[in-house]
Amino acid sequence: METTRRVGAQPQPAPGTAPASEGVPAVGRTAEGYLRAPFPWYGLDEAFTGPRWLMQVGTAADGSVQHGSTGHGEEPSIRPEAADRERAAFAVVVTVAAHPERGSGDGTGVLDATGVSSAAWLAGSGLLAYTWPAQLDHTLRGEWLDQQTETAFELADDLGGPAWTTLSLPVDGVPRSFHYRESEFGWVLAGTTGRVHLGAYGRGMSAYGLGFAAVRDLAAYA
Repeated sequence: METTRRVGAQPQPAPGTAPASEGVPAVGRTAEGYLRAPFPWYGLDEAFTGPRWLMQVGTAADGSVQHGSTGHGEEPSIRPEAADRERAAFAVVVTVAAHPERGSGDGTGVLDATGVSSAAWLAGSGLLAYTWPAQLDHTLRGEWLDQQTETAFELADDLGGPAWTTLSLPVDGVPRSFHYRESEFGWVLAGTTGRVHLGAYGRGMSAYGLGFAAVRDLAAYA
């Protein structure tokens, strides 16, 4: 799979590794990391009139921003109370910089290529952060996350497989094709604009009526 290696204040998921918290809102989050990105961020378009909130960015070893997420709707809780998670209706948009494999800016390693599978993986693993069964204790939760994260990785690496369908949604007003799948946990989709790859995941909000647009003003998410 095409991937990016990520290093940041919050652990980010990387295919083949233990699950992390791509989707979990960060404490004290600000727009600083987003402003350092050389690519446009995406969120839901103006048809969405609900709350918007920043999540976090993922960076490479040299500090360059590689991806990040923006949230829409009710901020989902990672507390174990099932009622809280069921009540939240949200959609998260993941933006991944599109680039080929290349050396890191500080000369310490290699940044892997990114692709639509990268966006699908980040979206799929992000969704898991909010959907672990409340009845599981800490040890069993880790085992569940390991299993489900491996499944998410395999699905993201097989976008042409039977688990995915196609869905056309507007991006900056232009219809684009997305890979889309649903599960008991929510939905995940992934596509590309060329310059960036887009992933999204959500629960309680239908993906079929969504549209995406470049974020013009991060203050709307502050």
